[in-house]
Amino acid sequence: MVVLATKIYVEGDAQQRALDSLRSLVANDIGDLEADFEVGLRHDEFPSVTIEGEDAVVARNVLRETWGEIVPDLEPGGTYVGTLTSWDEDGFVLDAGTGDGVRVPTDELGLGPGNPVQIRERFGLVQHLPLTFVYRGDDGESASRLADEERDRLFEWTRGDGRLNVNSATRAEVRSTLNRAGHAQDYVTVERLGLLEQSVICTEDTDPPGLLSSVGSYLPSELRCVVP
Repeated sequence: MVVLATKIYVEGDAQQRALDSLRSLVANDIGDLEADFEVGLRHDEFPSVTIEGEDAVVARNVLRETWGEIVPDLEPGGTYVGTLTSWDEDGFVLDAGTGDGVRVPTDELGLGPGNPVQIRERFGLVQHLPLTFVYRGDDGESASRLADEERDRLFEWTRGDGRLNVNSATRAEVRSTLNRAGHAQDYVTVERLGLLEQSVICTEDTDPPGLLSSVGSYLPSELRCVVP
């Protein structure tokens, strides 16, 4: 079994649509392998994928590489993926399936000046966004930090033509909303950040705050802009 490092935190029909979407994505990821799978949902909102078959080991590794994995125990010095749960003046708290959350202090974010609220705003970080971090243990002697590759990814966002980040919606739902609202020509693509977290990559002539204002009422989501 692989527990994927992305959350399904919506309810009702939206939850069923999200699970259906995940099943389709997993099928795309491992459909060419000799493996049967079943998708479930844990009590902490992380989805699990049980895999059987001749290529089960390979299939599990593909899903770990694609989605990241929630593991039972975190080892100091190890690199893991957690979802952005909360933030305060002291830093970010990531949910890595450990129950208590992993705190990344402000000075270990490595994302430039500002407090966590300002950093979240500048990089368009929506709640539940999967983030890669290096775990330093819970003995209080050293703090966990964002991984170098995560910092590089987020800084790269600020060098493009702008983005609109969204949570609580699948990629197909975001694309459908953009097109229905008349913005088919205003974005390059919708990048999947997690199952329910998407990044709308804007065209050179598109103003991300203007796009947010236009489509915000159509999406029951948190939306954050990344303005170069």
